[in-house]
Amino acid sequence: MKAYWIATYKKIENLDKLKEYAEKATPIIKTFGGKAIVRGGKYQLIDGEEFVRTVIWEFPSFEQAILCHNSDEYQKSWNIAKNSTKRNLQIVEGLNIE
Repeated sequence: MKAYWIATYKKIENLDKLKEYAEKATPIIKTFGGKAIVRGGKYQLIDGEEFVRTVIWEFPSFEQAILCHNSDEYQKSWNIAKNSTKRNLQIVEGLNIE
């Protein structure tokens, strides 16, 4: 069953650090089977709290998504932006609707 990283960014204080994080993290995430589904883009707030950016990655399985997040390589890349970025990150298992 597929899984998804859903990252909602509350605050980005340093766009250069976020860009550097993304450049380093993207190839790492892809090695774990991650595929970008949403990376920013146009949005309209309908209800609830507004976020400045939303990113969604699809993974082949919940286990792969967890392994990716916990990998030393990914954690090193996140260290670049984590002190200047406030985000919520959830890993969610998808539905089996095939």
